[in-house]
Amino acid sequence: MSSSRHDLLRRQSELAWALFEYHLERLTADDFLWEPAGLCWTLRQDATGTWVPDWADTEPEPVPVPTAGWVSWHLGWWLGATTDQVRGRTPRARTDVVWPGPDDAVAWLRALGEDWRGGLEQLTEADLDGPAGPLPWQDDPERTLADTLAWATAELMKNVAEIGQLRLLRTASRH
Repeated sequence: MSSSRHDLLRRQSELAWALFEYHLERLTADDFLWEPAGLCWTLRQDATGTWVPDWADTEPEPVPVPTAGWVSWHLGWWLGATTDQVRGRTPRARTDVVWPGPDDAVAWLRALGEDWRGGLEQLTEADLDGPAGPLPWQDDPERTLADTLAWATAELMKNVAEIGQLRLLRTASRH
């Protein structure tokens, strides 16, 4: 049985999304803004009602524990920008990513996943040898688009685990 790199990368992404769906089906609006520690990064509404993420250009020490909402916004930023890259669009800036709020976050994440999977489907095996683009290596000429796709799946798995662990902790803390 022969398999292309494209098929392998697509299957890895599908596995990550299947694991994510386990948590997406169970997340509540309250899970997104639950703060598991005193030092947290979360999202807060500004005067216009827009959700704004906590952010520092230099990672603080100690690193704040992110809420599930913050992780979902972060996932929306990097996955959206990487999807833009895969689809030949200009990658969105961090400051252009607007989190929809806890009531609409699951639908927003699922829509991001659909856009991502659609981008993967349009790629050919030859596309995988193309340049990696700006994410995450800042146009490193040694990296290819295949490297970017493998990184994206690893980053997705990390974010899925973080959101899942936060959801499990919140659920267990209520019992």
